[in-house]
Parts: sequence; structure tokens; C-alpha cells
Amino acid sequence: MKLKVLSNDQEQNLSIAEVDGRLQVEIDGRTYEVDVHHSDDASYLLLHNNQVFDCRVTRQTKSHDRFDVRLKGHRHSVAIIDPRRLRSDENSDRHHDGLTEISSQMPGKVVRVLVEVGTKVEKGDGIMIVEAMKMQNEMKSPRSGVVVSINVKPGDTVNAGDVLAVVE
Repeated sequence: MKLKVLSNDQEQNLSIAEVDGRLQVEIDGRTYEVDVHHSDDASYLLLHNNQVFDCRVTRQTKSHDRFDVRLKGHRHSVAIIDPRRLRSDENSDRHHDGLTEISSQMPGKVVRVLVEVGTKVEKGDGIMIVEAMKMQNEMKSPRSGVVVSINVKPGDTVNAGDVLAVVE
């Protein structure tokens, strides 16, 4: 998964891939291989080069893409800039008719489907939970409408770009 992030007002390129059960993280050309262990809702243990780091991540109030990250005694304000997400989430409510596809942002496994075909949903309602890189991500409806298709079931493996559901 390739993203742009704004960290402490500095734009950086970020790439994350899972390789042999570890995360390979590249930040502006610097590569790190990291083991990640989720310890509670906002806390992760990162293992890199035989060192252990406590990382706390909290979502900034009412934001889908802004986080406070505490690592090595420092607080970082991080905003995720993902062009695919910006197109689907922010702009989708401007189109009030037609179909809106909800796609997987990265490879993962469907943990739970929260709605059925025919369910009326509001913008931001959860559609399903996908686990990727040891974290569970709720896929939300980018607009109000009716779920017209669910293309996966719990236990299915998905790839980046796979259409998981469609809202009309």
C-alpha cells in the first residue's frame, strides 16, 4: 500500500507491505522491517533491529485520516493522504445517483459483514470488517443509500482494489 502522509507539517511518501509475516515500511526511501504486536485498542509494540518501541495511535476527534502518534517519547500529528480514498470518500457524497463501489485498500481477510443486501445505510455506516496487517479496519459507506451487492463473505481473502460491496 502506497500513501502520502503529512507528519508534523512535512509531506512524506509511505509504503507498507507484508513480507514473510513482517511489515516492510518505507518512508521517503528509508526501509524498516518491523514486527507489530497489537496490545490494546490504541497501543502497539514495534520490534525493529532487536529493539522494542511502544507506539500509541489515537484518531483525532471526528477524523477518518488524522492521528496522534506517540513514539519514542515524541508526539507526531499524522494525516493520511490517499488519493484513492479521497476520490471515493470525500467526493462520493457529491454524486447522489448511480453506484458507489467500496473497495479494499490493501490485501486482507474479511472478518465480518455488518449489513445485508437491501439494507439502507447512511454515510459513514459500517459495511464490513477487513483484517489487514494484523489490524481490523471497518469499511464504511462513503454515502447514504441502499446496499445493492455484497461480494464477499467472512473468511474470504481480498486483494487491494477488490470491490467488496456496492451502494446505490
